[in-house]
Amino acid sequence: MDMTETGFVETEFARIAFVQSRSEGPAILFIHGNSSCKEVFSKQFTAPEFAGHRLVGFDLPGHGASGDAREPDRTYTFGGYAEVAEEVVRQLGVDRPAIFGWSLGGHIALEMLGRGFAAKGLMISGTPPVKADLESLMAGFNIDPNAENLTGKRDFTDADALAYATHTSAANGYVDPHLLAMCRRTDGRAREIMFGSIMAGKAIDEREIVRTNKTPLAIVNGRDDLFLRPDYFDSLSYAALWPRGIVRMTGAGHAPFLQRPQEFNSLLVEFVEGV
Repeated sequence: MDMTETGFVETEFARIAFVQSRSEGPAILFIHGNSSCKEVFSKQFTAPEFAGHRLVGFDLPGHGASGDAREPDRTYTFGGYAEVAEEVVRQLGVDRPAIFGWSLGGHIALEMLGRGFAAKGLMISGTPPVKADLESLMAGFNIDPNAENLTGKRDFTDADALAYATHTSAANGYVDPHLLAMCRRTDGRAREIMFGSIMAGKAIDEREIVRTNKTPLAIVNGRDDLFLRPDYFDSLSYAALWPRGIVRMTGAGHAPFLQRPQEFNSLLVEFVEGV
């Protein structure tokens, strides 16, 4: 029996597709990454460990089943996406959720905290807390200056989509056909504008957020995440890092929740119940 509900909420930014489980328990909000979709969290929404929690996911504007942004320059930024997430939470009546933010989703969640959003806790994965300048980006991310930057590329070829979906969300070398289709579907302006806005310094200093914000924070990265510089996380100061510190999950890359779901789910349950 399907215990999830899907639908749409109308926002000033775009028509937003959502999914939520039908539990009345404590809420967990899932925010997906660049050129992905809410279905990337299927191994959480179907997991028995979360039967007592209300899980909520949504497609960012320009992604998945959501509409493209009506005002791309305003919406396709960390701050714009944070406003969208806050609006979805309001319309669905979600009170003080814990948040899991993956990759771009983690940056959006950090932006939400910086804007004063009240969350019970935040777990991020594949998200180095950075300042929006080149020096900080180069310190946190493993950027190859000789490789094409697909993260900010507007128009994907089929080969680009396959490469990006594989690098971000393949499990055991296999890319789910739906995730690949949703990577192809993504509004290319979302990548271009988001990356351009970071290069222009249009984001809150995330290093300062994790240094000063008292919201409980968990960091769970894949040990084989090619996008990150792992030691960067050890160089930051944290106001409320959970007792496990920075978890580096063996056998996982950029999407540990997809690549090692049982191990990841137990960590997320532990964190959420702890906050």
